[in-house]
Amino acid sequence: MTRFFIIYLLLFSAVNAGIKEEAERTVKSFFGSGFKVEMIKFDIPNEIKTSLENKYRQKFFRDNLYMWKIYRGDALHAVAVMDNVYGKSLPITFLVIFDSHAKVINAEIIKYRESYGGAVKEKSWLEQFFGKDASSSFELGKDINSISGATISAGSVTRGIAKLTELISIIKSDL
Repeated sequence: MTRFFIIYLLLFSAVNAGIKEEAERTVKSFFGSGFKVEMIKFDIPNEIKTSLENKYRQKFFRDNLYMWKIYRGDALHAVAVMDNVYGKSLPITFLVIFDSHAKVINAEIIKYRESYGGAVKEKSWLEQFFGKDASSSFELGKDINSISGATISAGSVTRGIAKLTELISIIKSDL
């Protein structure tokens, strides 16, 4: 095995260790009792993946995403999606919860690994995304407040949430 492949496997393992469980706890905590939560591994269609990566100038971390469908009774009530973006040098794992109309109703940083720029974890900063949908503007410094000392992280998370928002808008009828 090449050195790069070994480093990739170690990084991939570290990124996923306990992360899915933390994301699911976050989803269940947000909705409380009375909701059924179903996790799926969603394979991003190549054409959609390429289009969104080009539009947002940001690659998806993998070819699939972990999603949680949230049901109230038999009706799909919301969808939560977990993804990773790169901060300055390490992945930032985040979760976005969308209502049935593909509008952001919550966003959380599940795992922040950088030594600087942790202000993107603050609820007050993440609340700026609430109510946004695929037609919304996500311009950092205009629609979304930039963060001094967290320029790269804020930009990465903003593009990541915008990218997921458009993805959910595109695939919501298939869920």
